[in-house]
Amino acid sequence: MTSERAHPVDHAGDDLVALARIVARQRAELERLRDLAATSAVVERAKGVLMAVTGCTAEAAHEELQRCAGDGNRTLVEQCWLTLGALLPPNERPPGTSAAPVGPPAAGTWNAAPTGTADLAKTLGRIGRDLVRADTPHELARCLLDHIAPETDADAVMLYERLPEGGLELIGHAGVDATLAAQWRYVPPVRGVAALDALGSGEPRWLEDHSGDRDRYLLIGEPPERWASRAWLPVPVPDGETACVALGVLRRRGGSFEPRERDLLLAVARLCAGRLRAFGLPPERPGEAVSRTVQAVFDALPGAAILLTPLRAASGEVEDYRIEAATAETVDVLGRSGREMVGRQVLECYPSVAGEALWHGCLRALEAGVPFESEPFVYHEVAGEVPVTGTYSVRAAPLGEGLLVTWLRHEPAQRQAQRLADVQRLGNLGWANWNLITRESSWSEQAYAVLGRSAAEQPLALERLPDLALPEDAGPLTHAIVELTRHARPFDVPFRIGTNGGVRHLRLVAEAVTAPDGTAVEVRGFVQDLTRQRSAELALVESERAMLLQRGILQAERALAARLQHALLPLPSKPVRRAGLRVEVAYLPAQSGIHVGGDWFSAIELPGDDALFVVGDVAGHGVDAVATMAQLRFTAKGMVSTGSSLTEALAGLNYLLLHSPDSQATATMVLARYHPGRRVLGWAQAGHLPPLLVRGGEVRYLDRPAGMLLGATAAPLFEAAELRLEPGDRLLLYTDGLVERPGESLDAGLDRLAEAVRAQGCGDCGSLDALLTTMLAEEGRDDVCVVDIRMPLDDVTDAPDTDD
Repeated sequence: MTSERAHPVDHAGDDLVALARIVARQRAELERLRDLAATSAVVERAKGVLMAVTGCTAEAAHEELQRCAGDGNRTLVEQCWLTLGALLPPNERPPGTSAAPVGPPAAGTWNAAPTGTADLAKTLGRIGRDLVRADTPHELARCLLDHIAPETDADAVMLYERLPEGGLELIGHAGVDATLAAQWRYVPPVRGVAALDALGSGEPRWLEDHSGDRDRYLLIGEPPERWASRAWLPVPVPDGETACVALGVLRRRGGSFEPRERDLLLAVARLCAGRLRAFGLPPERPGEAVSRTVQAVFDALPGAAILLTPLRAASGEVEDYRIEAATAETVDVLGRSGREMVGRQVLECYPSVAGEALWHGCLRALEAGVPFESEPFVYHEVAGEVPVTGTYSVRAAPLGEGLLVTWLRHEPAQRQAQRLADVQRLGNLGWANWNLITRESSWSEQAYAVLGRSAAEQPLALERLPDLALPEDAGPLTHAIVELTRHARPFDVPFRIGTNGGVRHLRLVAEAVTAPDGTAVEVRGFVQDLTRQRSAELALVESERAMLLQRGILQAERALAARLQHALLPLPSKPVRRAGLRVEVAYLPAQSGIHVGGDWFSAIELPGDDALFVVGDVAGHGVDAVATMAQLRFTAKGMVSTGSSLTEALAGLNYLLLHSPDSQATATMVLARYHPGRRVLGWAQAGHLPPLLVRGGEVRYLDRPAGMLLGATAAPLFEAAELRLEPGDRLLLYTDGLVERPGESLDAGLDRLAEAVRAQGCGDCGSLDALLTTMLAEEGRDDVCVVDIRMPLDDVTDAPDTDD
C-alpha cells in the first residue's frame, strides 16, 4: 500500500528496478509451481500404481521409482511415465512408453504383500490398474465395490475421513442410497463408533456377530440389521503418522470374514492409500490441520483480520507473505472478502506495498516481536481501469512465526458531508448556527431551502427570524428566542411563513452553548419543513368533520325512516283473526345500513267479510324506499277495496311506479283475497317468491301464475290463481330476506325454508318466532317480512270444491 507523499525524481529508476524484480520473481515462482503441479500428478499416479500392484507403502514406492530412475540414468518424471506405461493397458499407455517392467524391489524395501494364492495377486493387480482411473473418492469407492463384491459378497463400501475436531465425514460411498448417505455424512466424536475405533487403534475392526456388535458399537443403517457383517479398516499411512481415513465394507450376509477375504480387504486398504494421496487427501501435509483450525477460529472472529506467513528466500530474507486465514468481515480495497483472500500472496494482490512504510513496519514486527501500528494512509489501486482509493490504519502483531494483521478503514470527509447533506434533504431540514459573541451566522444549504431564501443571501440574525413568520406566529417565536438567549432555555416552536408557493409550516428547534457563568454564547439548531405533515393533519381533520356530518345525516334519516315506517306499518302485538283465519305477522329490518327498508305487509278485512293479504318488497333502503312502500301499500288496499281485481290492482301499481318521481323504482308483491264462504284464496304475484303451503304433513310451494316485476315494463302480464283452504292448513307469505344468503343459491334457500317448516310440524304446531330463529341465525341478512296464515281445525264450514 502506498502513502500520499512526494518521491524524488531521481528515485524513479530505483522504483522501476524494484518492481521489475518483483514481476520476474513472481513469473519464476509461477513456472516453478506449474512444473511442480505437473510433476506431482505424474509421480503420485505412478506411486499409486506401484503400491496397488505390490502392496508397498508410499515411501517405499517413491524410493523404488528414484532407484530405477538412477539405475537407468533417467529423471524421476521419465521413470514414472515408464512405470505407468508398463502397468496400464496398451490403449491407455502414455505416448512413447513401453511395457518394460520396473524391476523387482530390493529386499526389505516394501511391506510384505498379503499372503495367499496367485488368484489374490491377480485380483490386486486388476484393482490397482482400475484404481488409477478413479479421480474422486466416490469413484474410488465404486471401483472397490465392483472388484471386491464377487470376492467377499460385499454390498456397500464407505470411506470416512477424520475431521480436525475428532468426528468423521463421509467422503465416498457406493451401494448406499442418497438418503442414508445424507443421514450419516457426519459422525460426531462419540464412543462406540467402529470407524473411529479402527482409526484410533490403527487395527481393523471385524464386526461379524450382529447381536454382540450392536451392544458395543453404533451401527450404520436403518434398520441396523440391513448389513449383518461389517469390516472397518484404517487406510495405512507412513510410519509415525495417524491414519485419517477408514474403509468400511458392509454386507448383508452374516458370518465371519474368511482368511482369504481378510487378506484381500487389508491389501485393498493399502491400495487406497496411494490413490487418496493423489487426490490430495490424508495423510495431511504438515500444518494442514493447524491451518484449518486457525481458519475455523478466524471464521468466528468479528472485524477485519488476516494471518500472514512470511515467504523467505534462500538467504532468509522475507520476499513476500501468504494469507493463511481471514475473518468473514475482512474486505480489501478491491472488494475481495473473507476466504477469497486465503492462499493469495500480498505482493501478488497489492504490489505497490513493496518498500513502503507498511512493508518495513511489518518486517520490524516480525523480527523484533513488537506490534507495529501505522498512521492513517491512503492506498491507491486500479481495478479494471477504474481507480480505487481507501484510507486505512493498520496494526501488525507477531503470532508464532507469522503476523496477525488488522486494519480500520476510514470514511473520507467528503463522504460524511454527503451523508449529512442526504439526511437533511430527505428529512427536509437544515442546520443553523448563531455565534452570539462574534455575531456570525452560518446555515446549511437545506436551511436556505426550508426558509425560502436564496443561498446568495446572508443568513439572518437569530433575533430577525420572527420577521419571516406570519404576524400571528411572530410573537411566540420572539418570546422563545429571548428566553434562549437570556436564560439558555432550549425551545421547539412551530411557526408559519409565507412563500410564493403558499403558506409553509415550519418547526424550529434550538439550544444554547453556554460559558462557565451560564451566559449563552452560541445557538445551535435546525429548522424543518412540516408542510406536508401539517397538510395531511388538516385534511384528516376535515375528513373527520365530514364523516361526523354524514353520520349525523344518516342517523337523522334513519330516525325519520324508522318513525315513518312505524307509523305506516304498525305491527300487531299478537296473532289476529281475519275472515276466520288466524294471522301472525313478523317484520325484521336489515342488520346493516340504516335498518329501514321497503318490505311491507297488509292483513285487513274487506267489505263483504273477505280478507286481503299482501306481502311486498321495494328495492333499496331509506326514506325513499319507505315512501314508495307507503304508496304501494295504501294504493293496493284502496284499489282492492273499491272492487278492482287482483290483476287490475297489480297493473295499476305498475303504472304508478312507472310514473312516479323516482321512475327507477321497482318492487315485487303477492296479493291474496280470501272468501270465507267458499274457503277459497285467490292470489296473484308480481315477480315475487311463491307462497309455502303446509297441509297434512306435506310441505310444498304453490305454482306461481304469470306476473312481472313492478316498474319493469309498461305492458306487463298478470294472471291469478285460486287455492281452496282446508282445516289445519298453513300458508306462508314472505319476502326474499327470509331465504337469501350470501354465496347460496335461491333454490337452496327455499329448500332450507321448507325443511325448517316440515321439522316444526303442521296445524297449530310451530310458532313463527321459532321459525325465524331457525332461518335467521346468520348475520348480514336483508329485511324480512312474513305473514303466517292458518285455518283452524274447528273450521268445518261447507264450501264448494275449487282447484288451486
